[in-house]
Amino acid sequence: MRVVRPARAPRFGVLYEGHLGAQFCLDKRTATMFALAWGFAARSPYTLVHLPMWAAAAPPACSWGRSLDLLLLHHRLAFPPSRWKQVRARLGPGRPHTVTLPGAAWPARPAADHRWAWHRDFRDQLRWDIAADTLTVTGSRRAFDLVADQVRALAEECPAHRARMPQTHCCVEIGMGRHRDHPNGRRPYAELHAEYCR
Repeated sequence: MRVVRPARAPRFGVLYEGHLGAQFCLDKRTATMFALAWGFAARSPYTLVHLPMWAAAAPPACSWGRSLDLLLLHHRLAFPPSRWKQVRARLGPGRPHTVTLPGAAWPARPAADHRWAWHRDFRDQLRWDIAADTLTVTGSRRAFDLVADQVRALAEECPAHRARMPQTHCCVEIGMGRHRDHPNGRRPYAELHAEYCR
């Protein structure tokens, strides 16, 4: 197991616990880091991908709750979020590495895959937990890939969209846990609402 985080932490944005899950307000640079982290977590089953948000400047309209870091990981690791505090405490400055993702790291999935994700028998959801002031999102490659195209669009398309229409709302809503129509008491449904703020 290894931990990967950006060489330079995001300077703008905030991730916080909200009433429906988590709210993530970000700018272009942070959205790009988020998309890269998402694609890497899907393709690296033995890596904890950490996006430290604690030092970032929070947009004034988006700071309504407890500030969180983000940790993305493949379910194959079977890493309990309760251990993150120990692991984070032992992290040093790290060694710089370059990660190259293939162009297919953010695939557009067929409509049938998205429809199947709403079915009561679908079991490949992203799972979430909050521990040590960190939102941990865990899933399989398929679970990450189901929303990868939307995460990519947040980084690539929202800046131009907001430049044309500054007042528009540009976001991605990532479902975590079983859908509300088919609840699971142990892992309630929540959303990670990632919004492009500037």
